[in-house]
Parts: sequence; structure tokens; C-alpha cells
Amino acid sequence: MRTFFNTRTSVRKLLISTTRPKNPSLLNVQDHFWRVEEFDEIDSTNTWLAEQARRGAREGLVARADYQSAGRGRLERTWESAAGSALLCSLLLRPGLASEDLAYAVAAVALSARGALATLSGLVPSLKWPNDLVVHDQKLGGLLAEVVAVGDELAVVVGLGINLTDHASANPHATNLWRESAQSFGARAVLDAVLIELDTRRDLLASSEGRTAVLAEWRAALSTLGRRVRVIQHDAELEGVALDLDLHGGLVVDVAGERRVFTVGDVVHLRVAEGS
Repeated sequence: MRTFFNTRTSVRKLLISTTRPKNPSLLNVQDHFWRVEEFDEIDSTNTWLAEQARRGAREGLVARADYQSAGRGRLERTWESAAGSALLCSLLLRPGLASEDLAYAVAAVALSARGALATLSGLVPSLKWPNDLVVHDQKLGGLLAEVVAVGDELAVVVGLGINLTDHASANPHATNLWRESAQSFGARAVLDAVLIELDTRRDLLASSEGRTAVLAEWRAALSTLGRRVRVIQHDAELEGVALDLDLHGGLVVDVAGERRVFTVGDVVHLRVAEGS
């Protein structure tokens, strides 16, 4: 049997908990939809949850850990932070979307994280395409999505990391919730707020009208649009001006007068002097 636990992994809570708003009138939260499994330590919440998805776990399963020994970011980067200093979690969604529209599921999680932080702390981070939460161009958090094919269905495991304290990241270009808001929040409190926000946006994914609403909110939240950017891919780097998102969440960039659409890659926001 394949397992993704390492010898240091310990499960804090074997019982699955549910998340409901303090005021049930705020959102129509489905009873027992979100089920959170919490770990003191694990190699990767994304890896564990992807395996659960392959085994048939239903939508709404969430894994949260105080520490990840092999956390992963985009482009094969590692994600490492001190125990208890960040929200480290993964969420299983089965949105019933075509492969070209799965970016909407990731955007729904990113927008929910943004909304949760605004509700809790008053801090409203912007989004940097494709998957970062930023404050003044410093990274507050990030997302990593993995698609799991189960029969004819495409499930999405969305990993979410948010820096909560000064011990969360040694990256000089990173920031954290305490530094930006002078407020302290536990990881579980932040996760609960994200899930409450996501309950509404998840329902929007089911219709074209709902996805149009998600796309509009996504565009409004992006600090990338209108900026001169460098798009980094495995085999090339290109510079241009980010113009828009297309209907599938691809980044439309004017590269030397040619409109190019990028669906993968990393983006660096350039200052005018850098791009001139």
C-alpha cells in the first residue's frame, strides 16, 4: 500500500470536524460539507489529499498541518516554514468543470482567502497571477493546484499557504499577516474563515453566470493587470504588459505588439526602469 506519511507524521485529530459560521444567517453553509483533518506534521498536505482523491474521497475534505517536511510550491519550488507560523492546508474540490475551466476553482479559493483575511483583519491583499496573495508586491501567501483524474471526473486539490507570523518565511520578498495587520490569528481560525467564504464561491462554479461573476472578481483583485511583467516559463522568458484575463483565466499579455495568452508560468512584476 502506498502511503505519503513519513515516520515523523502524527495526527492530532482523528475525528473529522465541520466548519460553520458563527452566525448561520450570513451564509447558507451545508452541514458537514467541509471536513478538516489536522496533522502536527506531514510531508505534504497536497500529496496526502491527492491520494485521498484517488481513493474516492468526496468533495469538501480538507487537510491542515502545523508543519510540512516536504511542502511544495509552483515550478517545483519548496515551501518551508516554522511549525505553527503559517496556514498550511489543501482542499479537495470536484467542481464538474472542463479541464480548460479548472482555473476558476483555484481562483475561487484565492478570492476566498482574500475575503477571509479582509473579514478577520481588515487587510485586503491583492492577487498576483497566477496564484499569489501579495501586499505591496510582497508575498503573503500562495496556492498550488493539482488535477486528479478519477474515472471521467477531474478533481482539483488546491494547496493554500498563508504566512501568519515573522517565522513563516525567510524569503526577503515575503511578508506575513502579523507584520501587515499587527494582529495575531491562529491557522485554524483563518482556515475556518476561508471555508465560509468558499462556500458561496463554490456554488458559483456550477453555472456560466456564476463563473462570469468569479472572473469579474478575479480581474478586480489582480494587481498584475496593467503592469509590465516578465513571464517565466520552463523554456523561455518574455516581457510585456499584462492586459486582461481571457475566459479561461489565461493571462493576456502584449508582447512587442502581439497579444499572447499564457496559461502556465510564473510572473514577475517589473518596475518601469526594469522593463524599459
